[in-house]
Amino acid sequence: MSHRITVGLDGTDAGSAAADWAAHEADLRNATLELVHAEDWAQYGPFAVPLPEPRRQWAEDLLSLTRDRLLRTHGTLDISTRGTRGIAAAKVLSSSAEDADLLVLGSRGLGAVAGFIVGSTGSATIRHTDTPVVLVRPFDSEHHPLRPADDAGPVVLGVDLHSNCDRLLAFACEEADRRSCPLAVLHCWSLPPALSYAPGLDPGVAQEMTDRLETTLRRLLSPWERKHPQLAVDTRILIGQPAIQLLDASSDAALLVVGRRIRRPALGARIGPITHAVMHHATSPVAVVAHE
Repeated sequence: MSHRITVGLDGTDAGSAAADWAAHEADLRNATLELVHAEDWAQYGPFAVPLPEPRRQWAEDLLSLTRDRLLRTHGTLDISTRGTRGIAAAKVLSSSAEDADLLVLGSRGLGAVAGFIVGSTGSATIRHTDTPVVLVRPFDSEHHPLRPADDAGPVVLGVDLHSNCDRLLAFACEEADRRSCPLAVLHCWSLPPALSYAPGLDPGVAQEMTDRLETTLRRLLSPWERKHPQLAVDTRILIGQPAIQLLDASSDAALLVVGRRIRRPALGARIGPITHAVMHHATSPVAVVAHE
């Protein structure tokens, strides 16, 4: 790892919020910060820049002004800038993320219900990098400017007990540790249709399953709690649709952490349905962590 946070800029409020969040994260990690702009992001900016020279100047100004603004509040940060021309933004960001600790992207919010718009660039980048990616929106659920330094809320982690969760647990524990905030670990499940529609078959089946899953989750967390003894960990086994449960639990979170299985299918990588739903509807910053 390079101890570097990379953030993509596109000239929108979302990109600005992502830069603020990334600067705060770089301070927490004692890492350097790299601001990246790829030329084809200009089409998502606040205005059209049709000519090559004005577009190039606009991009240079975006990088330099953002760097100056961040240094006014994070004066000790080591901040570098990089602009590219003629290369797809997703390729630029994926390449930049290869040796970075974290990649941060902005997502345009449409309010508490609509949540994120994760554009084609962001979605493609997430699918093609194994580096953790954080999505940041410019406004909170009350349409107030996001305050990236507000770590009062917990870090919320959604886990699948049938998958290898080590990389997600390491990331979430370290993020909660840095912020000195609680970690809430959730596993969500649903009863089989036959039992959910005929509870009389076994009234205690839901509680029995919940108890078993709770035991499994506590066993999974045990080594991480020993590694982070000062961390307050809250475990929750919830019945219901995972995406809905995660969105509800993370409404006041400092960060929501979800996973993406690393797959190399012939038709290209994909994002699972739960992570996809969370990315588009969460009101807190969302970290997507690739795992086996």
